[in-house]
Amino acid sequence: MQDYLFTSESVSEGHPDKVCDRISDAITDLYLSKDSNARTAVETLATTNRVIISGETGSNAVILPEDITDTVRKTIREIGYAQKGFNWQNVRIDNLLHSQSSDIALGVNNDGAGDQGIMFGYAKKEKGFDSNYMPLAIFWAHKILQNLSLSRHNGEIPGIEPDAKAQVTLRYANGKAVGITKLVVSTQHAEALSQEQVHEIVKQNLQKTIPADFLPSEKDILINPTGRFVIGGPDGDTGLTGRKIIVDTYGGYAPHGGGAFSGKDATKVDRSAAYMLRYLAKNVVAAGLADECLLQLSYAIGIKEPLSFFIDCKGTAKVEEQKILYILKDMVDLSPKGIIRRLGLDRPIYTPTSSYGHFGRQPEANGCFSWEKTDLCEALKKCF
Repeated sequence: MQDYLFTSESVSEGHPDKVCDRISDAITDLYLSKDSNARTAVETLATTNRVIISGETGSNAVILPEDITDTVRKTIREIGYAQKGFNWQNVRIDNLLHSQSSDIALGVNNDGAGDQGIMFGYAKKEKGFDSNYMPLAIFWAHKILQNLSLSRHNGEIPGIEPDAKAQVTLRYANGKAVGITKLVVSTQHAEALSQEQVHEIVKQNLQKTIPADFLPSEKDILINPTGRFVIGGPDGDTGLTGRKIIVDTYGGYAPHGGGAFSGKDATKVDRSAAYMLRYLAKNVVAAGLADECLLQLSYAIGIKEPLSFFIDCKGTAKVEEQKILYILKDMVDLSPKGIIRRLGLDRPIYTPTSSYGHFGRQPEANGCFSWEKTDLCEALKKCF
């Protein structure tokens, strides 16, 4: 199809599921800051003034229970929760973490994959837009909430609370995005803030974020559709790690293998292989070999090499697709150890990934978002 509507959503760092993702990633970073070979598979549940941490860890470093508790409280404080129903100072924290299964460790210790599964990576060149090779609807949904969060943390919009969601519906004509037909933004707010004040704050944010010629009419911008959003975060809805996997990736534009990212160290190919595939797909598109690129890998637990490698450029390839695949296989080591080494995934770099998408971000000096680099472009071009 060339003419269609497509919708993607994002949720803020204060959404209950994202609170849990961030706590899980913060604990992963805590372990990796002490031991680059640490293993983590951390799951978090959050509800009214209570956080439950569970999962498996393995490390040569000593991580004390109070280190975990301090990390959880610091994470909740940084998000901005000091509400009656969810407060970083007095939230009850139950730590149920235990050691990684020796059966799982057996395969991983031999540099094999930490689990079986399928992973996808994707990149797309949106005609006329710089969306960092991300689909435009999810790119803008993230930007809306990132900018709202930045204004909240800067103290520019008092009364706006951490929990928020955004949804963007784009209209495509002849394969190109030509306008937004619907915008939905829901944000938690203090009881003293009127809906008129909330609407004005959100509209100003949208005007700063979305090009003027893409903003829909007033009637097609839905802000807090229920008319009130005071009770939010884990007090309003239970949160769990790993429930926002489409928000984390490509907003529904591409398939998802089903495995969540947050709380997992890089021996878990759910995370590391998905990062590698984004890296490869982005470089393929950035090199001009295709306008769109979807890649898939599959692994078996304890086995070093992937079982399969798949490419689909959706009819946009400028060169032979299978040749792209063969060149990528020769260019990079797709074993878990090879992926970790190339992307530097044994460092405490994961907390910033926990909200506003794991992809489409800018590489940071500390190695975070290293999978967003386009340093393979020139080498790829020379192969054709």
